[in-house]
Amino acid sequence: METPQTGVVTPPAPSAAEARTEAQATQLPPVPNLGLPTFRQDGDTKESRPPLTLREIRKDNRVRVYIAKGNEQMQAIGYTEHGHRHAGIVATIARSILIALHHEERTAELAAIAGYLHDIGCVINRKGHVEAGALISFTILSDLGMEPLEIAEVIGAVGNHEEPYGEPINPVAAAVIIADKSDVHHSRVQNTSPKDYDIHDRVNGSVRKSFLHVDPDIKQIRLALDIDTNIASVMEYFEIFITRMTLCRKAAERLGCSYRVSINGQDV
Repeated sequence: METPQTGVVTPPAPSAAEARTEAQATQLPPVPNLGLPTFRQDGDTKESRPPLTLREIRKDNRVRVYIAKGNEQMQAIGYTEHGHRHAGIVATIARSILIALHHEERTAELAAIAGYLHDIGCVINRKGHVEAGALISFTILSDLGMEPLEIAEVIGAVGNHEEPYGEPINPVAAAVIIADKSDVHHSRVQNTSPKDYDIHDRVNGSVRKSFLHVDPDIKQIRLALDIDTNIASVMEYFEIFITRMTLCRKAAERLGCSYRVSINGQDV
């Protein structure tokens, strides 16, 4: 009787054609192209691009439409101008504050971007426009490829620009706060009937000239206003701006400066 064989039985080697068929069957399907950037080992992307600037932000159709429509809402409820004029002025002043105080140019550019976007939430409602604006800005800036750390700086500034809950959490936020509150001018009044002016219309309507002086040598930020006291009194100015001035003082301190206001050449 034959003794049964033990051990591993080796099957015959497959032909070349069979080997190719088997390899193809076990291959994973290709990863679909989702339009995401591909990363090198050093962490940079092949699709690297220059940092986002205010110029690009202003060209974005969502930004243009949302700010314009937000101002339409403000006009409908009797508020002063919150459109592209105001956005541009706040952006310019916020950038200028940080440049004058020798902050990095990129930080100043982020302040300009935050300044331009700070009231974009008015497209939803005046109430809660701060939080809404931060969320809208987050979406737009993310879509445009801004780095997360920079997005955090911008939306933090947008989310903290308004009293009573706003705080100058960083230099970008501080610059936006001061720039926003310094835009007091008769050109902001949207009410075409002077007899229907409220106190905000009267105060803004009385301001013939406003200028923000930043003196890095003595560490002082000064808002100088020329007002027509036949339209609004100095006391009326303080009636609506006292809380804003308090926030501006805190913002100036965050930038290592004092804050002053002068009206018709007199410190107040």
